Amino acid sequence: MPAMAADLLVSAAASLTNAFKDLATQYEAAHPGLQVQTNFGASDVVLQQIVQGAPADVFASADQKAMDRAVEAKAVDPATRRDFVRNEVVLIVPVDNPSGIGSLADLHGDRVTRVAFGNPASVPVGRYTQAALEQSGDWQAVHSREILGQNVRQVLSYVERGEVDAGFVFATDAALMQDKVKVVQVLQTPTPVVYPIALVRRDGRAPGAQGFLDYVLSDAGQAVLAKYGFAKP
Repeated sequence: MPAMAADLLVSAAASLTNAFKDLATQYEAAHPGLQVQTNFGASDVVLQQIVQGAPADVFASADQKAMDRAVEAKAVDPATRRDFVRNEVVLIVPVDNPSGIGSLADLHGDRVTRVAFGNPASVPVGRYTQAALEQSGDWQAVHSREILGQNVRQVLSYVERGEVDAGFVFATDAALMQDKVKVVQVLQTPTPVVYPIALVRRDGRAPGAQGFLDYVLSDAGQAVLAKYGFAKP
């Protein structure tokens, strides 16, 4: 359906799906007549959609690199860029953990053959994962067993269904499936997992875009994000 004049279009990282749907509902309730439409995917993919002309008013990325690219492509207004939440990368296994994985060290064992993580070329959680594993000395062991996901939710699904021995996702994603997956280790990432948000630069940008960004940064918006496990930046 074509966007109506009253619509606000928000494109965001896949890991923000549940939290941003809730934010959209709360924002609509406070602004009768306004409809917030949401679009989620790997940050790089969502950005490419915007660059190629897909309508959007707000872009929220899971890492700084994707937002840097958005600035370079003149897809967003850099003056509106703000960091709004912090996350962590965790190693997860299926809840029954058939391979007996308890830490990164166990990924070197012969029992482990398939480890899922986001494609570092296009998925922020994959970039964070690779950097952390290179730092810890575990990258080659994991790289040789890799199953690449197109976004963090696909990786979560692989682990939830037991299609892989383990996977790397954001802590907030793991928290959504506590009955299906188990966190066995939190990774130490070389750079903090901080998410930026900015207004998209385009003709006809919804006048309510700044208001939504302000709401995300407000105490009320931060409370919604905290409910889903996100910390303040």
